[in-house]
Amino acid sequence: MNEATRAKYLPIALVVVGVLFILAIYPMMMWIWPEGWGWTPRQPEYEQMIIGIYVTLGVFLIRAAKNPAANVSLIWFTIWSSLVHAVIMLVQALVDKTERINLMGDIPALFLIAAVLWYLMPRRKKSD
Repeated sequence: MNEATRAKYLPIALVVVGVLFILAIYPMMMWIWPEGWGWTPRQPEYEQMIIGIYVTLGVFLIRAAKNPAANVSLIWFTIWSSLVHAVIMLVQALVDKTERINLMGDIPALFLIAAVLWYLMPRRKKSD
C-alpha cells in the first residue's frame, strides 16, 4: 500500500478504533464474552478504570482522525500502549491457566489494533 492510500485509510481506522474503544469494550467485558475480555476474579474497580481509560482514548482517536498529522504522538501512544498492554496480558495468560481464554479475546484484539495503526502510519522519509 502506498503512502497516499495509507493516509486515506488512517482516519477511517482511527474512527473505527475509537468507536470500538467507546462502544465495544464494556459490552465485551460485561455481557458478550466476559471470559475472553475480562479477568478473574471480577474486579469492578479495575473494570471501571480500564473502561474510563479506553473510552477517553476512543474519544481522542476520533478527534485525531480529523487531522492525523497533528496527532502523531497520540496515535503512537495508542500503538505502543496497546502493544505493551497486550504483551503483559499475554504473559499473564500464559502463566495463569484460568486466563488462557484471553489468548483468543482481548489480547489478539490489542495486537491487531496496534498492527493496523502501525501499518497505516506515515513512514519517515530517509534523509540524504
